[in-house]
Amino acid sequence: MADSQHNVLEGREILLGVAGGIAAYKTADLASKLVQAGARVSVVMTASASRFIGATTFEALTNRPVYQHTFEPHEHFQGEHIGLARRAEVFVVAPATANVLAKAAHGIADDLLSTLLLTVTCQVLFAPAMNTEMWGKPAVQRNVAQVKADGIHIVEPGSGWLSCGQVGAGRMAEPAAILEAIRSYF
Repeated sequence: MADSQHNVLEGREILLGVAGGIAAYKTADLASKLVQAGARVSVVMTASASRFIGATTFEALTNRPVYQHTFEPHEHFQGEHIGLARRAEVFVVAPATANVLAKAAHGIADDLLSTLLLTVTCQVLFAPAMNTEMWGKPAVQRNVAQVKADGIHIVEPGSGWLSCGQVGAGRMAEPAAILEAIRSYF
């Protein structure tokens, strides 16, 4: 990796959203890669995400608190949805589950992550991950089309072995590919 590519993330504020899917383990690797590249990373997790990976993992990787609750401020007493949104230079959601895609497409704000999607003014990037049948459903594809029309960049999922034992589309992009998509904004 060239130094100029490595340093483009130096000092940048990345907001990293983690939704509830098995691919959340890959997001820990992405967080590590971002920190190693010099970025400052704040992680927000959904309640479902914590069923797949612990907040302690992200706290250790980022040396920052993990944000999970809308009304329990750690750092921004006017509301984490305000403070984190103002600080973020890019908001990455990985994995972006079918639930997150639907909330974003329809403007639903019922947790901290979805509220942040309505509050941020920076670029938003989604890395979808889900079962191949879910990914192929017309409703999910309509939601993908809507979030794209709204300006959210999608790092397309790949095809391959999925945790459900199937092979097909829906596998979250690898952390290196997501990292390159983030770098492209800077």
